[in-house]
Amino acid sequence: MASTVDGGNGPMSDIPTMAEPSYEGSTFQYSMLLEHLVGEKRQIKDLNPTVMGGLPNPMKTDDQKMIERGMESCAFKAVLACVGGFVLGGAFGVFTAGIDSNVGFDPKDPMKTPSAREVLKDMGQRGMSYAKNFAVIGAMFSCTECIIESHRGKSDWKNAVYSGCVTGGAIGLRAGAKAGVLGCGGFAAFSAAIEYYLR
Repeated sequence: MASTVDGGNGPMSDIPTMAEPSYEGSTFQYSMLLEHLVGEKRQIKDLNPTVMGGLPNPMKTDDQKMIERGMESCAFKAVLACVGGFVLGGAFGVFTAGIDSNVGFDPKDPMKTPSAREVLKDMGQRGMSYAKNFAVIGAMFSCTECIIESHRGKSDWKNAVYSGCVTGGAIGLRAGAKAGVLGCGGFAAFSAAIEYYLR
């Protein structure tokens, strides 16, 4: 805007007007801000409770680290799966023997009524047989899955499929190559279905 000087008698002198704001610069800065807040340049913050103001995590001792390494080892996982398979197999064997009407019967004398001792003995034998089979399968599957996961460096559904193929193939090979291939495919498909259901 223009104003007069020298008591209003002198010529009009131009005083520089206020520059209008640069909308292009403001838009560019706003877009840069959005890029850092919600765009691809947004930094992912650590959700550690110590960073977020929660209770501080105490430092782990050497004994705790050693125990964690032991529990994450393939040997421990195999032993744990073996024990779990033994218990589950034994329970499954006893259950199937309980609903089987031929438990305790002597094939040589089918008309003879079995005693309670004979029935319990037969149930125990079947439960032990199932327990051993489940323990071997569980240990083989868990150990091979852990080894494959350590080799691949990934934890996904493919580890279970590969482990199922190896386990099924190893079990089926005792009956021949064809049985080994069928066992590999069957165990791999079953493992894939279980992983798909769980994940």
